[in-house]
Amino acid sequence: MKFENETQSIFINGKWRAVDSQNTDTVYNPATLEPITKIASGGKSEATEAIQTANKAFKTWSEMTGRKRSRVLYKAYELMLEEVNRLGEILTTEQGKPLKEAKGEIKGAANFLLWYAEEASRAYGEWIPSSVSSKRLLVIPQPVGVVGAITPWNFPASMITRKIAPALAAGCTVVLKPAPETPLSAIEIVKILERAGMPEGVVNLVTGDAEQIGTAMLTNKDVRLITFTGSTEVGKHLMRESADHVKKISLELGGHAPIIVFDDADLDKAAALTLASKFRNNGQTCICANRIYVHDSVKDAFSKKLTEKVKQLKVGNGLHEETDLGPLINEQASEKVQNQLDDAVKKGANIIHGGKKWNGGMDGYFYEPTILSAIDDDMLIMNEETFGPLMPIQTFTDEDVAIDKANDTDYGLAAYIFTETTNRAIRVSEKLEYGIVGVNDVFPALAEAPFGGIKQSGVGKEGGHYGMDEFLEKKYISMGIK
Repeated sequence: MKFENETQSIFINGKWRAVDSQNTDTVYNPATLEPITKIASGGKSEATEAIQTANKAFKTWSEMTGRKRSRVLYKAYELMLEEVNRLGEILTTEQGKPLKEAKGEIKGAANFLLWYAEEASRAYGEWIPSSVSSKRLLVIPQPVGVVGAITPWNFPASMITRKIAPALAAGCTVVLKPAPETPLSAIEIVKILERAGMPEGVVNLVTGDAEQIGTAMLTNKDVRLITFTGSTEVGKHLMRESADHVKKISLELGGHAPIIVFDDADLDKAAALTLASKFRNNGQTCICANRIYVHDSVKDAFSKKLTEKVKQLKVGNGLHEETDLGPLINEQASEKVQNQLDDAVKKGANIIHGGKKWNGGMDGYFYEPTILSAIDDDMLIMNEETFGPLMPIQTFTDEDVAIDKANDTDYGLAAYIFTETTNRAIRVSEKLEYGIVGVNDVFPALAEAPFGGIKQSGVGKEGGHYGMDEFLEKKYISMGIK
């Protein structure tokens, strides 16, 4: 796919800004390290202007009926589906994931637009029976206001619509700041919303200096809510800085997901889905399998099945049809994977498969899918989120021990279990300290379901009717009557 030398990436009050050639950032293809295009590098002034614009547009947008807002979102959904192939190629080019995964993400991103187009008319209030005969009590939902949305590079399309679709459905206006590595998907989504009839000023896009743009969002009292997906460290910073204006926050942060394979599991299913979880987007997802706990009685059979499947994975440029694993996003990500592997081997881990950087004639940040055994709890890989294609396998014999190990982390986003016993599925699910539990399922994220963690994995929920609740305030009205 060809791109212009410079791509307009700042959109404020319904207008795309010309790129100042003296103030740009370059977007690179992580598979080839070739420059794709240059985009505008905005900062505090652009972010402040976008906030002011969004605040002005809020009055009109928030007073529209949910049905009218719904029409725009539904049209955007249709437009996105019409362009799955083109949008998928853009996403793969800037992010690296295999094209089949990228197209799947685009469809998932469109589904959030559809779901919240439907939810826009369903922001229900409540009539409360009063204990006092001279009073009538009611609760009405109202949009929060201007939303500052900060999105990550690993899912540069679906993480945008998962945030801004419920915000727009609720009646909020948005200032969007995408990840610097992957701004092109954000640009295309905003263009689709523009074509769908989004009024001027309702959605604004600012690319550039993350610190300046973020600071503008945090310090401006007109931004009433910050929604962010990314690292726990940055999430904590946003929480602290939001306190000055007591902003609402919605944070989807890091994860360190365990998979527990019990002795009664369907091993073919468990091996296939463990592989699909771990190596989706080359391990660069917040809910992918990071720690694999396998019952000792089935470890050999499970490891054999898993290894056979991993050996068949093809590493390469995501635009090539045969590719199963694309590149890591950057050199820092590659070095983190190598550091965790070196630490594990130094402490006694065995490499069952893989174990090194991969170069198939390209300059990108590739790494072989890797399986490790003889894992100890003190290894970095068991204590830090990996975000790469390393799979550590540890055995257990006691159910409670496996649960304790799975819970022994500050994270609490997603966990998975494989069992064919209903009692065990319910019992273990209730004991796992995670916001999401998958039972014989490693793909729990759907537009209609709540997504979010506990502990240091986040605050709030995205998806489902819960997702729109984040963007609504509940106003209580007490009426005295005669």
